[in-house]
Amino acid sequence: MAIVKSTRIESIDILRGLVMVLMALDHTRDYFHYGSFFSDPTNLETTTPILFFTRFITHFCAPVFVFLAGTSAYLYGSKKTKHNLFKFLITRGFWLVFLEIVVNNFFWWFDVTYSFIVLQVIWAIGVSMIALSFLIFVPRKLLLGIGLLVVFGHNLLDNIEFQGNSFQAILWYVLHQGGQVATGSNSIIGAYYPVLPWIGIIVLGYCFGYLYQKDFNVILRKKWLLALGFGSISMFFIIRGFNIYGDAVPWVNYGLNTKSIMSFFNVSKYPPSLAYSLITLGPSFIFLYVVESVQNKVSRFFLVFGRVPLFYYFIHILLIHILAIIGILILEVIGNI
Repeated sequence: MAIVKSTRIESIDILRGLVMVLMALDHTRDYFHYGSFFSDPTNLETTTPILFFTRFITHFCAPVFVFLAGTSAYLYGSKKTKHNLFKFLITRGFWLVFLEIVVNNFFWWFDVTYSFIVLQVIWAIGVSMIALSFLIFVPRKLLLGIGLLVVFGHNLLDNIEFQGNSFQAILWYVLHQGGQVATGSNSIIGAYYPVLPWIGIIVLGYCFGYLYQKDFNVILRKKWLLALGFGSISMFFIIRGFNIYGDAVPWVNYGLNTKSIMSFFNVSKYPPSLAYSLITLGPSFIFLYVVESVQNKVSRFFLVFGRVPLFYYFIHILLIHILAIIGILILEVIGNI
């Protein structure tokens, strides 16, 4: 039996570090690319292949981040009692929700009045952790079934839509639809990361942690990683190819050209569709297989960021925002010369 070594944790941190670095690309575009203020990089009528790719590659960030949060919870819980794990998850979950609302929104907008509060990925992870804190008491096989049911089945809810600020509408915005709620004459809360699909992803990540338990066979785990990776990618092409289910927005065949390819890969993130989850998590499993025993300068570079994801997330938003303001001031000075 090949026994898991310390590299098993490093491989997870390397993947997490990689997506954290990619995330900086997305947020840099948000602040520095002039066109980001007027159009969406996934809008096929206005985007370019290169701009579309810079957005698509960053699609990996949120699902991997949430999925590995579940995996880390399993690894942490393997050394604790279920009660201690419950306490850790629910406490950390509420703490992340607080950080999203108070710290992250300030870093994004520098608005001390908090007139525009956006609930993004940190919020989604926090709420998902709170949900997971209760779900850990469910038997593992049943929990796996719940995660698969949510991830594979939530697109059946795409046609259910609400409007307005009623309790039912707000609840549905938070769970699946997403939307904005006016909290005053000049204040809005935007629920851009509906939590139901993310809860399914974190649950699957928690179950995935079983492959990394202390005495799990390395060879068997790597077989699982390949099967999950190529299986997810294959399923994406099949489901997306039929164009019937798996994403709220069907792709359009514009002929044998780049626009058709972009349409095919233009999957929905808000909320994360089944197609979106398959094409982002699938390659991530293969990446984990490849870096299982890799130790070099590149892996150590990503390892640094992967071990401090929350700190990195907040600091990189703050830094990019400050640099963007400096850039505007420099352009203003140049323009007045």
